Amino acid sequence: MRNQKVGSVMTTQVIRAEYGTPFKAVAGLLSEHRVSGLPVVDDDQHVIGVVSETDLMLHQAATPLAYEPPPRFRLARLTPRARRRAAKARARTAGRLMTAPAVSVHAEDTVVEAARTMVEHRVNRLPVLDEDDRLVGIVTRHDLLQTFLRPDAEIREEVIREVLQRGLWLVNGSVEVTVTEGVVTLEGQLERKSEKEIAVAMTRRTDGDVDVVDRLTHRFDDSEFRDDTRVPGGVADDWLRRL
Repeated sequence: MRNQKVGSVMTTQVIRAEYGTPFKAVAGLLSEHRVSGLPVVDDDQHVIGVVSETDLMLHQAATPLAYEPPPRFRLARLTPRARRRAAKARARTAGRLMTAPAVSVHAEDTVVEAARTMVEHRVNRLPVLDEDDRLVGIVTRHDLLQTFLRPDAEIREEVIREVLQRGLWLVNGSVEVTVTEGVVTLEGQLERKSEKEIAVAMTRRTDGDVDVVDRLTHRFDDSEFRDDTRVPGGVADDWLRRL
């Protein structure tokens, strides 16, 4: 499968800060460019952290209100998380404000891998690195969602070419493929159950696929011979090992 790479959807003009960038300058960058966070880099453009609006707001949150009684001693203030928040509240530079290490992806990672990283770490944007781990771009949730704007005809063409023809070596017309609003429907009869499973699994990994409707049947259940049976074709061989 030729899944779309992060490098093809990322933004290359990256707003960044350095370790010593002052607090007010960081706030100015976020406001001017209307972003909620930005990477912090060293002299070699390696990402050393990320600073966000939330990091800056800790300074405001720690400012006591007028006539507010002095805070009482609490054990919770001794936790690592509390100490980090307190340090950020006193920070004057991006290096002291930032969250480190930064969660990032590489330009050659797939869009799917980037999406999983975002969801896992609950972030809205990721710095993109090259093969030398230097900053080359930024990718946001909005960028990743662009893959779902692929035309249905383009998705159908890729499923036929990459899944049915290259993956399973099937002749044209043996499986009917229809795509409506990103939902792919596979209908037809295959020789083996393993081929059916591969067809559905590979289709689910097609960029722009919203869902797969499986209406495939099979003539022979080869589940018991999974370790010894291989579908012809290099791509399919690899997929059988994963199932």
